[in-house]
Amino acid sequence: MNQNSFLAPPRNESQRLRLDPVMRHVEKGRMNLIRNICVYCGSAPGADPLFLDAALELGRALAAHDIGLVYGGGDNGLMGAVARAVLAEGGRVTGIIPSFLRKRENMLEAAQELIIVDDMHSRKRIMFERADAFVALPGGIGTLEELVEQLTWVQLGQHGKPVLIADIAGFWKPLLSLFAHMRGNGFIREQFELNYLVSEKIGDVIPMLQKAAAMAERTGKTKELDARL
Repeated sequence: MNQNSFLAPPRNESQRLRLDPVMRHVEKGRMNLIRNICVYCGSAPGADPLFLDAALELGRALAAHDIGLVYGGGDNGLMGAVARAVLAEGGRVTGIIPSFLRKRENMLEAAQELIIVDDMHSRKRIMFERADAFVALPGGIGTLEELVEQLTWVQLGQHGKPVLIADIAGFWKPLLSLFAHMRGNGFIREQFELNYLVSEKIGDVIPMLQKAAAMAERTGKTKELDARL
């Protein structure tokens, strides 16, 4: 594993990145690299009340840091919770939703910006373009697919935007164990390591993303997505 990779995950997933000198640079106000964060999450609230609490807390944190929310445009479940929490605190929300999901996901009309697209590919593409970083809260197959797609693009060197897994109440631990299993069996190799952050507390999410983005900027690892993808 490349220890210099700005998002390289530790072998022990509970460890966090230590980028304090970079963070001090950010805290002095010299950088504002995270302007919008794309949040992937479920269109259901989930079984554990902590999931909903986390979505609400993240929404409030985004507004408090003047960071815009980019998300899937729905008003159901965790999706609606995080968006409404941002709006309640005077924050900015951009929703991107395919036309065929407008009723199914109960499109959030209150969002300042709603982009209605033709298909899922366009949705994900615009979400990527509008975001400076990505956070995965608990969710279902759609959330998992969106998260893994971003991890794949980073792994292939197609962009360097930070990707964070919010492991609320241990929700993502089976996935992290699967990554370790893949790594142990030689399918995630050192030269193609998965690069992601893991946080168990919402309060750590924005500081960790700020550190990672600052490190990427300093080391020249920022890159836009290849137009062919």
